[in-house]
Amino acid sequence: MNKIIVFLLLISISGFGQQQDIEKPIRNLFLGMKNADPLLVKSVFAENAVLQTITKEGAVKSESIQDFIASVSKFPKGELDEKIIVEAVHTEGKLASVFTPYSFYLKGKISHCGANSFQLVKQNNEWKIQYIIDTRRKENCKEIQ
Repeated sequence: MNKIIVFLLLISISGFGQQQDIEKPIRNLFLGMKNADPLLVKSVFAENAVLQTITKEGAVKSESIQDFIASVSKFPKGELDEKIIVEAVHTEGKLASVFTPYSFYLKGKISHCGANSFQLVKQNNEWKIQYIIDTRRKENCKEIQ
């Protein structure tokens, strides 16, 4: 009986470690934004990553990763702060999907909120963000700690 409990505990610890590894590039993305660190932001993305937003009208708008990275460096440290809640992480081999509701703060005040959907790939033993699509709204935004 004790061997079964130890085995189940090891499996859950292993799964938790894998989830932390998957979340690392996402957390570094937002840390890089908050610290106005374009090099950290750039480091989280796969080579041909895609960044998209669903507009209020339902259209899908694409943004250049390079333009996004450049925009981060235009803000003073601490002015951009995206706070997330990781609601779901799904994996299959070298593919991971992460869903995160968020609140985005500009200069300490909520600017907008919504949800992010991340697709990550494991390349050279490291998780990288391949695709982000998000929603954005200004109404009914809640504080995230």
